[in-house]
Amino acid sequence: MSDLKVFRLGADGQDVELRGSTVALEVRLQRRVEAGMERMLGIRLLASEYPTGPWHRGRVDSLGLDENGVPVVVEFKKGNDSGVVSQAVSYLTWLKSCRHEFEALVREKLGPEAAESINWRSPRALCIAAGYSHHDRVAVGDLGRHWPIELVRYRVFDGGLLSLQLVEPVSAAVSTAAVRRSNASAVLAAAAEAAELPVLLEAPECLRDLYNELDEVLNMSGEVEVVPLRHYIAYRRLQNVASVIFRPSPSHRAILLYLRLDPDTMVLEEGFTRDMRGIGHLGTGDLEVRIASAADLEKAVPLIRRAVQAA
Repeated sequence: MSDLKVFRLGADGQDVELRGSTVALEVRLQRRVEAGMERMLGIRLLASEYPTGPWHRGRVDSLGLDENGVPVVVEFKKGNDSGVVSQAVSYLTWLKSCRHEFEALVREKLGPEAAESINWRSPRALCIAAGYSHHDRVAVGDLGRHWPIELVRYRVFDGGLLSLQLVEPVSAAVSTAAVRRSNASAVLAAAAEAAELPVLLEAPECLRDLYNELDEVLNMSGEVEVVPLRHYIAYRRLQNVASVIFRPSPSHRAILLYLRLDPDTMVLEEGFTRDMRGIGHLGTGDLEVRIASAADLEKAVPLIRRAVQAA
């Protein structure tokens, strides 16, 4: 992973590099991220310093539910701490064994609808620290899908700036790109096996072919993770950058793509793009892009690249 460099334009018109540092107190980092967790990470905070009981003998720094309904444990370290990965695995073990407790907490904090739509396929852990060792990254890469753990490196800068940078894991057997990318055929195969994406499986062949092309564009625009869900397919980095929904009816046959873009920053085109702010819909994202043909997809490419690269 390359080091993050931040520059500020000086009074003389020359760029001056800002030197990043770490926090003096871990709790300050935790409280700041918790206060903006949904904006920063797409995670709704449920509890802070949540006790895991006498067997696991710990406290989860932050417990939350992400925008795809997936349970998340978040651990903070102000410096470099090789124990953060094993701690994350321990808390994921606790989480998977305490489903009813977690569901009750979600019901209390977010309501019954959120509790009923929890996605238990892949609860995940998010570690936020100043840095990670090579061994941490190898361990996370080898844990793979059984224990989804993401490593995030933070830095603070003058002027109250905070950066959060996703760290790619290292696997001796599989390349980083292969670990984080899934093509459309793999998603379809997994969906068929799990029988969890009936809308996708029932989509006509023309939409499946179009989705294959869309999936390739999304993956080529930047490193993303594909998350197949019951009603839509999410493409995410730290947060969802795109959601894919199928509309297979003959009169409205199309793929609806929801992007994390501000509709005010573009000229909307009737029948192609739509401002979804204040309009309820499946998936996440304020901009709807309707893709019914290869020409629509080609026109959508700049918007897709912009959404992925801005994440």
